Amino acid sequence: MKSFSRAAFSKYAWGVLAFNLAVILWGAFVRASGSGAGCGNHWPLCNGEVIPHSPETAKLIEFTHRAMTGLDTPLILLLAVFAWRAFPRRHPARTTAILSVLFLVIEALIGAGLVLLEKVARNASAWWQSAHLLNTLTLLTCLTLTAWFGAGHAAIRPRGRAAWMAVVSVVIVALLGVSGAIAALGDTLFPAKSLAAGFAQDWDPAANIFLRLRALHPLLAAAAGAWVLYFAFSIAARRPELRRPAFTVVACVAVQLMAGAVNLLLLAPVPMQLVHLLLADLLWISLIVLCASTPEWPRRQLTPGSAHPEREPRSAGLSPSV
Repeated sequence: MKSFSRAAFSKYAWGVLAFNLAVILWGAFVRASGSGAGCGNHWPLCNGEVIPHSPETAKLIEFTHRAMTGLDTPLILLLAVFAWRAFPRRHPARTTAILSVLFLVIEALIGAGLVLLEKVARNASAWWQSAHLLNTLTLLTCLTLTAWFGAGHAAIRPRGRAAWMAVVSVVIVALLGVSGAIAALGDTLFPAKSLAAGFAQDWDPAANIFLRLRALHPLLAAAAGAWVLYFAFSIAARRPELRRPAFTVVACVAVQLMAGAVNLLLLAPVPMQLVHLLLADLLWISLIVLCASTPEWPRRQLTPGSAHPEREPRSAGLSPSV
């Protein structure tokens, strides 16, 4: 019964992660379509109504996002309850599931703050957008690790060269994500009529911070992509059995850089912005999985039905499958 529960948990956890990607994409559509103020400065109600009756497009777009977020709450709460029942004490899936609930609450509070303080649409704040993005990435990290540990993979303890390389990679990609979120907001607030006009806007000494970061984002993306590729190839070279997660990261970086170039050349149309964001989230998830399986981190394998970890025999060169 417990093995069945754990198999079901793993599928459910990955499903919750997929649903959260949909919530994030729709939230980006709210921003890109200028619908952030569709429900006014009311939260959690929409212009004082539980269910809006008027058919304005912006209101329906914003309300749909709130409805998806409302559905996400019981899904993640159930994930935490499921983890608590399916795994023994001190199992890492329990910890990350509880953290997922915590960062979902913070996500809701940040969203409420954006609405109540009217930091949406033309009044958007770079600081609020950065906080929102970083919390979203943290929530995705917790959900990814919950699904990863729930699938039977080992717990991790950072140490050694691969550990600090992994930390640097995560920090760099997170900061790149912040610059990308602000750049996308710049595309919404200050749309360019042509590529040349866009460059003129971006490099104007008096340009808004959104435009300055829009100009720097491609350069930051190239530098971050080079580092993440180095990290992934280093892991693949040292441990051939980890080539699949490493090359998944490599593929995500390559496709994301191409999508970013297309997004720039097409002057950031809304559909392309959503594709770019989806690829960024997939890169983040694949990077978290690779970091969780980094070979130089001492591993603790939890035996089925046991709360006591057993150390992996390092002298024999054995490693858990990933």
